[in-house]
Amino acid sequence: MTAPFTTLAGFQRELAGASGPDATAIAGARDRNAQLTKPPAALGRLEDLAIWYAGWRGTPRPTIERPQVIVFAGNHGVCARGVSAFPAEVTVQMVANFAAGGAAINQLAKAFGARMDVHSLSLDVPTADFTAAPAMTEAEVVAALATGWDAVDPQSDLLVTGEMGIGNTTSAAAIAAALFGGAAGDWTGRGTGVDDAGLARKTAVVAEGLALHAARIGDPLEALRCLGGRELAAMAGAIAAARHHRIPVILDGFICTAAAAVLERAVAGALDHTVAGHQSAESGHRRLLAALGKEPLLQLGLRLGEGSGAALAIGILKGAVACHSGMATFAEAGVSDG
Repeated sequence: MTAPFTTLAGFQRELAGASGPDATAIAGARDRNAQLTKPPAALGRLEDLAIWYAGWRGTPRPTIERPQVIVFAGNHGVCARGVSAFPAEVTVQMVANFAAGGAAINQLAKAFGARMDVHSLSLDVPTADFTAAPAMTEAEVVAALATGWDAVDPQSDLLVTGEMGIGNTTSAAAIAAALFGGAAGDWTGRGTGVDDAGLARKTAVVAEGLALHAARIGDPLEALRCLGGRELAAMAGAIAAARHHRIPVILDGFICTAAAAVLERAVAGALDHTVAGHQSAESGHRRLLAALGKEPLLQLGLRLGEGSGAALAIGILKGAVACHSGMATFAEAGVSDG
């Protein structure tokens, strides 16, 4: 498949033209939920999740059989400013670990029956240091969006996007501040574990980037271009493609959510096909989820990235859908409904 856009304006049009959930499927799922052998609302949020999923899949009795996990990797020029506890070379090394099946995300994808794909985006050409210039040209950010779009299997029925990129919590913090306002320190956390001096340096770098690009970043897609990374843009492209194919998405942590937030700020409702898999330990993530109106499914203090928290939440959604579609109704079970 080839992405149906060649410019940021074209990508924006694709977002704006995306369809919504199937109202008939939602009505049918609600009707079925009301007849299942349980007291009303006894399964709590699982019931809402199953109905939401049914609406996007277009059937009142769905199943989850083909989840896909995609990890995107990119390198950041801003790493030269000392914003990470690890060198940029770790990105390449971790991509090799993914390929060998040795990372946490490999184990979680396998545990929940998900296909896993890894896409490296020009790791030998880091983005520009966004304190000196826009991180990407329009051609570069469009190429990354298209890579994400094309990485989605149209036959999958659930998507998780993850990332690997030393320095990308710095980009995510800058994007979140550009989209939702506040001071750089409101969004900047310790990422890979920087010390107090490193956190102060990282916060100053985010503030510098915001100041340099202040005239452009009122446009969410320009914020992505000027402050983001290729892997963040690819995640945004994949999440947009999932909407196009009516594939529900589980969002991962701070970096993934910042990338996804670009879509919501560009077109209201662009994330209606997504749920938040977890709330990470990265300090800005709770604030970002609140700004998007997303309640996390899990809160386990994770801060690994890679899509790990969202992959873990596949089990929650599978459980919700299995109960909804597999349970007997009162009539089928011969049980009195009162």
